[in-house]
Amino acid sequence: MPGLTIGDTIPNLELETTHGKIKIHDYVGDSFCIIFSHPADFTPVCTSELGGMAKCMPEFQKSGVKLLGVSCDDVESHKEWIKDVEAFTPGSHVRYPIAADPKREAIKQLNMVDPYEKDAEGKPLPSRALHIVGPDKKVKASMLYPASTGRSMEEVLRVVQSLQLAAKYMVATPVNWKPGDPVVISPGVSDQEAKRMFPQGFEVKDLPSKKGYLRFTQIES
Repeated sequence: MPGLTIGDTIPNLELETTHGKIKIHDYVGDSFCIIFSHPADFTPVCTSELGGMAKCMPEFQKSGVKLLGVSCDDVESHKEWIKDVEAFTPGSHVRYPIAADPKREAIKQLNMVDPYEKDAEGKPLPSRALHIVGPDKKVKASMLYPASTGRSMEEVLRVVQSLQLAAKYMVATPVNWKPGDPVVISPGVSDQEAKRMFPQGFEVKDLPSKKGYLRFTQIES
């Protein structure tokens, strides 16, 4: 699906939300922000997802991450639906804004239109899409799921924490990485630079190629 992707600047849309009018760039500010769409209010998977986001909000806040939901229903519908979301997920409080997009203009610009799902009137519905936006207002990661598959909040949080580490240090996170696990030093960093940048040391894996490119180090996230 063409449109907004990694490296693009998120459009500075003005949106009506459950917290009043916001402009995306002002809302993101100097933080990382997760902008996520859901197909419709009062639907089963979406209700579970928004509750999951709300329950994980303290972890997102620890990492300095903001949340912004988007759907085509109106603000009053969102506010009524929040009662169901919080009842379904005990201990959750939906304190992040949910934007209304009844004309489907925002989801088009945010590349969040589902090419297959339609409402009763045949209008397109939002996909189960998610963009992680950095303080520079650029898309750092995107996830796209079908309407039938709910997202893993643990994976969303893991990806944000990986992006934040990569932004702060010249590292990347290997397969199945979790916070606290070793990270790999970027190939663009020489061994001499790595010794200066990572005084805690690093381990070079001995591989058949003997190229010394797989270097692990420990960073406190």
